[in-house]
Amino acid sequence: MNGLTQSLIIPDWPAPASVRACVTTREGGISLPPYASFNLGDHVGDDPAAVAENRRRLSDAFAIQPAWLKQLHGLVVADANPAVVAEADASWTDQPGIACTVMTADCLPALFCDRAGTRVAAAHAGWRGLAGGVLEATLDRLAVPPEEVLVWLGPAIGPQAFEVGLEVRDAFTAVHPEAAAAFVDGERPGKLMADIYQLARIRLAAFGVTAVHGGGLCTVNDSRFFSYRRTPQGGRFASLVWLQPR
Repeated sequence: MNGLTQSLIIPDWPAPASVRACVTTREGGISLPPYASFNLGDHVGDDPAAVAENRRRLSDAFAIQPAWLKQLHGLVVADANPAVVAEADASWTDQPGIACTVMTADCLPALFCDRAGTRVAAAHAGWRGLAGGVLEATLDRLAVPPEEVLVWLGPAIGPQAFEVGLEVRDAFTAVHPEAAAAFVDGERPGKLMADIYQLARIRLAAFGVTAVHGGGLCTVNDSRFFSYRRTPQGGRFASLVWLQPR
C-alpha cells in the first residue's frame, strides 16, 4: 500500500479541511504492460481482475467509495453513486465518504468544492466537453454561488503537446472570443497548439469562478501519467474529490 500512497498527487489548493482530493499515477498497482501498473480503466483491454484490485487498493487507501462513471465526452452531471456506473462526464455529492471520480489520459480533470466544505464535484473535460460546457453544467449542479467555488485543474495534455485543428479554436471563440489567446500556430500547416488550462480558466471566469488552482502538469511529457496521445494502448488514471466522514 505504501507504493500507492507515496505515488499519489495531493492537490495544492485552499480547500476546507472537510474536503480531500487526490490524483493517482501509473504506480502502485498490479496491471501488466502496457497498462503498468495502476490502471483504473475497465474499458481499455486490461485484465478485469487487475483493474478490480487496483480500484480496491484505492478505496482502501482512504476508506472511500469512488463513484465511477462511463464517460462519453458529453455534458451529463450525475449524482455520485458508488452503486451505479452512470453514463456521465461529471458527478457531484454532498455525502461524506463518496468520492466524485473521473478517469483521464490527456483530457482535463477538474475538481470542485464550495468554501464551506459541504459539496464537491469532479468533471472530465476533453476539448469537446469543455467547449460544450461540461464545467458550467457541473457548476449548475453544484448549486453554489460562483464566488463560493474553488476549482483545481488536474494533469492534462499540455500546451506544448496539444495539437488541434482550426475547428477547435472556432468552437471556443464562437462563445468566448477571448479564447483565441489560448491558441498559437503549430509547426504544421492548418494546425494550432492549444492551452486547455487557459481555455478552462476563461470559461470558469466567464461563469464567475475566479478561485482556480492547479494546471501545468502535462500528461504527454510526464511519464508518471497515462497518456493516450503518447501511448494509445494504455491505462487511465483517476482524479477524486470527497468529503471526509464526520
